[in-house]
Amino acid sequence: MHPDSSDTAFASQKHRLDALYRRFHHRRFVHTDPLQLLYLYDAPADREIVGLVAALLAYGNVKAILTGTRNALLPLNPRPHLFLLEHSPDQIRRCFADFRYRVTPGSQLAGLLIAVRTQLLQHGSLHHAFARHLRSDHETVLPAAGSWVDELADASGGVGGAGAPLDHLLPHPARGSACKRLMLYLRWMVRNDRVDVGSWSDVSPALLVAPVDTHLFAMARRFNWTQRKQANLATALEITTALRRFAPRDPLRYDFALTRPGIMRITV
Repeated sequence: MHPDSSDTAFASQKHRLDALYRRFHHRRFVHTDPLQLLYLYDAPADREIVGLVAALLAYGNVKAILTGTRNALLPLNPRPHLFLLEHSPDQIRRCFADFRYRVTPGSQLAGLLIAVRTQLLQHGSLHHAFARHLRSDHETVLPAAGSWVDELADASGGVGGAGAPLDHLLPHPARGSACKRLMLYLRWMVRNDRVDVGSWSDVSPALLVAPVDTHLFAMARRFNWTQRKQANLATALEITTALRRFAPRDPLRYDFALTRPGIMRITV
């Protein structure tokens, strides 16, 4: 269900959203988010790699996510981009042989990084690798994201190669899930303000899809943006459509602020 179309209801929700934005859209609240790890790197070439690792490992509680991601980044530091260019696939596999974060083994993470290395060599950056899948008639990032995930999966060595399948680590829109971690990564890479540090200028913020976690899902139901009972891809699109009414050129403007109260257990 979409928001009430009356001017009064719209104005009321916009007022509430702006209040949340003013209160929570600040870096001091990023300590509850793996996004904080991107702030440790100045170069966009490093941030896009760190962001991908941090976003795709963003399942579980925040403390575990941060610990797991820091462990994953240890071999890559201090220059993840340079590390991938200077190490062969076999060397990368050996570096992550002992890694594990919950259901993600080192072989899977190594496969992802080998695929990233391939894209860096072929396209120069993940930014350009992703942008080449965009078309002028795309209404969201989903078609490009699906093609990009396919390209990464093919390059990972997981199909007929020495790597592990990336099915859990790298969600695909075609599977029907909300692809929360992938959509979160794209938010980080595309938006640029006092919270998000994106540099993917070839991707419009207007195309982004809401990364629906339990906190955004709960807020969306409170705002009556959806009555769905599962946070799947259809739900994500419904919530994104609602958010576009308030910020057509930047529908995820309010995403960070909307999720802070639930994450921080603050009543609003």
